[in-house]
Amino acid sequence: MPRNGQPAQPTGNGAAQAPRPAGGRAALHPGAWWLWALALGTAATRTTNPLLLALLIAVSAYVVVTRRPRAPWSRSYGAFVKLALAVLLIRLLFTTVLGSSIPGTHTLVTLPEVPLPDWAQGIRLGGRVTAEGLAFALYDAMKLATLLICVGAANALANPSRLLKSLPGALYEMGVAVVVALTFAPHLIADIQRLRAARRLRGRPDRGVRGLLQVGLPVLEGALERSVALAAAMDARGYGRTADVPAAVRRTTAALTLTGLLGICAGTYGLLTAAGGTYGVPVLVAGVAAALGGLWLGGRRTVRTRYRPDRWDARAWLVTASGAAVAALLFLAAARDPAALHPGVVPLVAPSLPLWPAAAVLIGLLPAFVTPTPETSVKEPS
Repeated sequence: MPRNGQPAQPTGNGAAQAPRPAGGRAALHPGAWWLWALALGTAATRTTNPLLLALLIAVSAYVVVTRRPRAPWSRSYGAFVKLALAVLLIRLLFTTVLGSSIPGTHTLVTLPEVPLPDWAQGIRLGGRVTAEGLAFALYDAMKLATLLICVGAANALANPSRLLKSLPGALYEMGVAVVVALTFAPHLIADIQRLRAARRLRGRPDRGVRGLLQVGLPVLEGALERSVALAAAMDARGYGRTADVPAAVRRTTAALTLTGLLGICAGTYGLLTAAGGTYGVPVLVAGVAAALGGLWLGGRRTVRTRYRPDRWDARAWLVTASGAAVAALLFLAAARDPAALHPGVVPLVAPSLPLWPAAAVLIGLLPAFVTPTPETSVKEPS
């Protein structure tokens, strides 16, 4: 009897294979795209060199341009780029208005300084704006901007519905919430583009405050209708229903999960401190093993089945390994030559591009050559 009222899965090779794009090659596992992008974002946290950060952005952008499918959820990359630019501008604006703690001798402009009361000591409004302070703010903001762009690359490359199918059973309910949250921005952007195009065809303004106000209400209405339809679809498909498992299994699952999380936290703390270098790795490995055991036992409560699950093949390993190699090599470069990855601003000098860390970043281009060409058109899953 099929589980949860779903039709029985067909037998044969077709049931075990992932959907194939137009080129005939199986689509890449969505988890590989996320691991690749998060590894690039991790690498960005190890440097403030603007040339290396710009190279990381260029690598992720090239992979997105060459491997992004044509689907509504893949259009969010531009929004993440705009968000990264907003982060840069806001950080520079705050540094200009509120000043910087970085001492500098190259004064660019002197703003009128507003006197503040004694209780606001340490805060300054206006005054000298130095090139050193702006350079430090720019380097620091580029790190966060690069991380945001890498997350946007993962959103543009990985199909959220297929990613949800690949989650372990114990994380299914949490994964649904995360996927719904991640797909909110792409659908919102698609609705805004559609409504603005319709207003332009009717000869009505689509920019400025007036256009924003007249587009905002239909967008919110569409989001509400989509939420109601999603809730009805989830209820019809049996979302939230779980299987009965013995009490001993539930207690063991909770104990393994809690012990694994504590072990991961303790092991990570040990790796970050000099005194915990001896016990950090074994505690972290034991914590990961306990957490995986808890996830495996927790998956027994899920009654859902998978139709044509995505396969983690050699190409997925190559994509993940390329991102991990970039992160590992930049960690090594930050430990061996911190001055090259963190250029100084006092005295103010032009940043230089270190050769072998830059070559390490270029390893992140591997997915553009080993992954299949995206489909010319992608239909939204029902």
